Amino acid sequence: MSALSPRGVIIVLLIAGLFIAVLPVHAGTVLVPMDDSQTNHLKAYGLAFKILQKGRSVSWLLNYRGGSFLYQSSPYADLQARLMGVSTESLSPGAVASIRRTVAEENMDEVLLEVPPRIAIYAPPNFQPWDDAVTLALTYAEIEFDTIFDTEVLAGGLADYDWVHLHHEDFTGQYGKFYANFGHMQWYKDQQAFFERTAAALGYGTVRELKGAVALTLKDYIANGGFLFAMCSATDTFDIALAGLGVDFVAAVFDGTPVEAGCCRTYMHYENCLAFQGFQVITDPAIYEFSDIDTSNYAAIRSAEADYFTLFEFSAKHDPVPTMLTQCHRSVINGFMGQTTGFQRKVLKNHVVVLAEVEGSDEVKYIHGNLGRGTFTFYGGHDPEDYTHQVGDPPTDLDLYPHSSGYRLILNNVLFPAAKKKEQKT
Repeated sequence: MSALSPRGVIIVLLIAGLFIAVLPVHAGTVLVPMDDSQTNHLKAYGLAFKILQKGRSVSWLLNYRGGSFLYQSSPYADLQARLMGVSTESLSPGAVASIRRTVAEENMDEVLLEVPPRIAIYAPPNFQPWDDAVTLALTYAEIEFDTIFDTEVLAGGLADYDWVHLHHEDFTGQYGKFYANFGHMQWYKDQQAFFERTAAALGYGTVRELKGAVALTLKDYIANGGFLFAMCSATDTFDIALAGLGVDFVAAVFDGTPVEAGCCRTYMHYENCLAFQGFQVITDPAIYEFSDIDTSNYAAIRSAEADYFTLFEFSAKHDPVPTMLTQCHRSVINGFMGQTTGFQRKVLKNHVVVLAEVEGSDEVKYIHGNLGRGTFTFYGGHDPEDYTHQVGDPPTDLDLYPHSSGYRLILNNVLFPAAKKKEQKT
């Protein structure tokens, strides 16, 4: 057999190259661990979100190593992981099969994420981005969002979004009940003037009436399939506003008219509320509290070092939604205060699912519920890494807290609609 000529060798190599090029390439599977081995828990959520934006799916392994993610390797995803400082592990087919056997046999589940949710923050146009934990979390994790407020909400703008977060807004029209401490400050006066102008421009006589209409519109948004998340005072004031539709429960310093006699409990429409019932509204403008829903007075008795709350464990295969919302590498999490720090268990409606509580007390920190085709999730407290967070405090630098358990709970909620939307299609 004669040797190939140089030209023949070139031809053979070209044919071999073409043959190799048309062979299917097996993209490896990558694990994003969410246990203590992860270098940046918070940005891992952003990585998952970016992969979804590229039209690729991500699997969420509930209860496996802190709620880890799986994705198919691609140049884009792998580069993003490196740029964001997110730990990943390349897996062989055998390792993937072993993980899936473990997930099938234990209290775990695999949830497919396919479509990135469209996200909006409900916040006034002059709000400070660093004064809201959710805005901080989304920005740090590199997750895109829009900002909307009353005008957009009442004009039907909610239809453009799958997931809406309520910046720590006061839906009662009492400007955060800051009157006693800050009523003389120019920023407070400017805020009040802005809200009053907005209410008048939209055809409402008082800010209380405007906020009640906005709360009702947001409630309809949930019933029609939206996902609502709120923290701090946006949680209880939302339900207070719904219960107080048509009732003047705010003092004259806020709206120029006296409180309606007996409104504290007698005339409140608890059937309108999402999560709470039987609560008592506090109408005194000098008291920095909206109602007896809040547990701030109880939390204030504890020191920061002794303040913790505990996540409940759910059945991943039978209760996937609360399981998704409680994914974390810690089950006991440092507490944190807020204007609304937590919720009294005795005022919860029966259908509300408690996700986290302060053990040995009546204090509930984190709750979830359904309304129509959508859901709501309320998380007490203001900033998981700033225990008291006073007005004017500097922003929290999340580069110092990349493993924050408290912030992880926020970001669980951001990805949750991606899974829920897939469930609704099936």
